[in-house]
Amino acid sequence: MRNLLFAFFLFSLFFVLNSCQTKEPQWTELFNGKDLTGWTANQNPTSFKVEDGLLIANGPISHLFYSGDFNKGIFRNFELKAMVKTEPGSNSGIIFHTQEQPYGPLLRGYEVQIDNSYERPGDFQELKKTGSIYGIRNIYYPTVKDNEWFELSFKVVENRCEVFVNGTKVVDYIQPDNPYRPKNDVLKVFSAGKIALQCHDEGSKVYFKSIQIRPLPKAKKFDLLVSKEWDSKVTKMMFENFPLIDFHVHLKGGLTTAQACENSMKLGINYGIAPNCGLKFPVTNDKSLYAYMDTVHSKPIFRGMQAEGREWVTLFSPEAISKFDYVFTDGMTWTDHKGRRMRLWMPEEVFVDDEQQFMDELISKIENVVSKEPIDIHVNPTYLPAKIAAKYDELWTDARIDRFVKVLADNHVALEINSRFKLPSEKILRKAKEAGVKFTFGTNNTSPDLGTLDYSLEMKEKLGLTYKDMFMPKKQNEKPVMVKGLPAKITG
Repeated sequence: MRNLLFAFFLFSLFFVLNSCQTKEPQWTELFNGKDLTGWTANQNPTSFKVEDGLLIANGPISHLFYSGDFNKGIFRNFELKAMVKTEPGSNSGIIFHTQEQPYGPLLRGYEVQIDNSYERPGDFQELKKTGSIYGIRNIYYPTVKDNEWFELSFKVVENRCEVFVNGTKVVDYIQPDNPYRPKNDVLKVFSAGKIALQCHDEGSKVYFKSIQIRPLPKAKKFDLLVSKEWDSKVTKMMFENFPLIDFHVHLKGGLTTAQACENSMKLGINYGIAPNCGLKFPVTNDKSLYAYMDTVHSKPIFRGMQAEGREWVTLFSPEAISKFDYVFTDGMTWTDHKGRRMRLWMPEEVFVDDEQQFMDELISKIENVVSKEPIDIHVNPTYLPAKIAAKYDELWTDARIDRFVKVLADNHVALEINSRFKLPSEKILRKAKEAGVKFTFGTNNTSPDLGTLDYSLEMKEKLGLTYKDMFMPKKQNEKPVMVKGLPAKITG
């Protein structure tokens, strides 16, 4: 009997110790739903109030710091989750590892952005959307809508921050030692500090109904998944508000949407994934278009449409096309004066009886496509078939370049800087910039390796491109298909 009792004691002790070791840290609610007890506002305290159990940020710029007793108000490693709702045109954020200061933008710590539709008035256009680690790893697609409650959560462990919107990871940032930071932002690094909410301005109204946190234990630092040089290059663009986006990605060669999203978080490049839409392609009508949209619902990507062939305009309705964030096509499929249908990337389907005549037809076809089809971006630009590609600089004469640039500028169609084909040439890009044409970056991948947009970024530096030179998807009522409609017929 004594042995049995001793065995029971050992089993009970093992169970208790094991439970203590595996017990998850508990969530603590920081907002009591009644008032601002435990919170302290700077600059404009009236910008924060509690109504009907909701904490509301609305008024002149101000910050609300958690100053309660839990964890003495200082957090290093932790998880935080908040239920948030925005009104249209609103902007806010949750700042961590910060400290109280009497006024102005907080100089210390990281901000997790809240912005679903805000457009800052004036010369500066705010592009960073909900879930961004502001200025460090930006995302440019709105993953949630205004007037709808969503969960914004993030996990901070040593030198890593993972951000989730409604449970979907949108950012995974690992900070290197001595990271690149502009002169006035050297304190935007991981450390330990307070949690704060931002009220951006009087025209912005953001609601919080729960803000929960749980501390996490000390851990080992995470190794970088990219080189420090790449991290610095990307972070510099993020601080400059430059939209680092590859709008021309395909699920080819085994690439999956999940792999693309993982690659996006690793490299800091946002992606737009586009199915091929047209006759004898995966998406051929409204039904298959809507079926595709169901597969990418809530994914942290832009949704592009690659319009194939010239008959695509007869296959889809304007309403279905407008479901895409943007539409692009190229000048690589057309029918020549002898009725021969060509696909310029396939040598056996290319006919060049006379080089000059071929080029004259090519530029005419491009003009027809850009001016009549409701597209946002012209991709694979100035591509020439293999049999004449070596004469690119000779065949793309100044007169042809001028026609090409003019039709883009006149129709407000963006020009892709294609990293796979290294097109167009710097000369053509400079003329396009002078004409006010907007640009995009694109890969047009054929494998899961999406690269790092080397040619696009090289041209960005050579041309001195800023975020104002770059295309961003238009609002629903401004999309070309909603403005221009579909042409009755496209020839060629």
